[in-house]
Amino acid sequence: MIFGDSILDSGNNNYLQTIAKCDFPPYGRDFKGGIATGRFTNGKTPADLLVFSSFSWEKNTVEMLGIKDLVPAYLDPKLRNKDLPTGVSFASGFTGYDDETTEFFSVLSFSDQLGLFEEYIEKLKGTVGEEKSNKILSESIYVVSSVSNDLALTYFTIGLRRLQFNVAAYTDFLVASASKFVQEIYKLGARKMALFGAPPIGCVPFSRTIGGGPFRRCSKVQNEAAKLYNTKLLSQLDSLNASLPQARVVYIDIYNPLNDLIQNPTKYGFDVVDKGCCGTGTVELAIFCNQLSPTCSNDTKYLFWDSFHPTERGYRLITQRIVRENINKLL
Repeated sequence: MIFGDSILDSGNNNYLQTIAKCDFPPYGRDFKGGIATGRFTNGKTPADLLVFSSFSWEKNTVEMLGIKDLVPAYLDPKLRNKDLPTGVSFASGFTGYDDETTEFFSVLSFSDQLGLFEEYIEKLKGTVGEEKSNKILSESIYVVSSVSNDLALTYFTIGLRRLQFNVAAYTDFLVASASKFVQEIYKLGARKMALFGAPPIGCVPFSRTIGGGPFRRCSKVQNEAAKLYNTKLLSQLDSLNASLPQARVVYIDIYNPLNDLIQNPTKYGFDVVDKGCCGTGTVELAIFCNQLSPTCSNDTKYLFWDSFHPTERGYRLITQRIVRENINKLL
């Protein structure tokens, strides 16, 4: 089960009245058929890659598990009942733990996603029965990704919260919101939960442009905020593990895997890590990365697709490391 933001959105925003959309070219350029599905990248998202991956301890490689090839968006009208038992995505691009973020972009809040999950449970019961539904709910892995938009956009760029919070207080607020969501899905049957930490938001192309000065260096203040949030989240998840019977709540480090790619590009075969493939690569994302935007000729050499989101190749490398480091904690 997938909750969160544009890192994991499979196309739910296609069905919302929002500017936070990407259901048009050049998004989806490397997706099967070259279709823009509403995924904020050129191909698959980590949600798709996670459900199709497993780690082989004998071979020390990530291999295909084959639960399903893609995670469907829950709001997709083509969603079939037979898709429900193997999981769906409730994620909505540009959302956050902070409702100010959600309201600014008119996307699904975590409360909205929780409501859709409750609706999903009833549909699942109607499809496979209550006993099997309870088994599916307790054995599923719940992946939650958020906070990047709260920090990089709402706090540091738009500045909606800087009049109310300093960085320390705002990260406390976000961790409390994340903790509340974990407890809410736990009440609905979730037991195996994986929460993404914050990435090095100061090093994504957009943040370099807005806050990195004339040489577009990584924004140190944004990265420090991300690391502070991660430290607090990890501590809070330890507390939740101690207080929620039978729960396994796992912190997923994405700061270091992504930062490793950024700091060591040639090691991973990347030529460009400070700009996206779309447009100038410095500010374009969502509706500003569109049919009129030129794109790079070889996106496998780019870590980022637009100014905020990695390419599928970047996501694959990050996902492989996530699976390798965390799968034994959840299964």
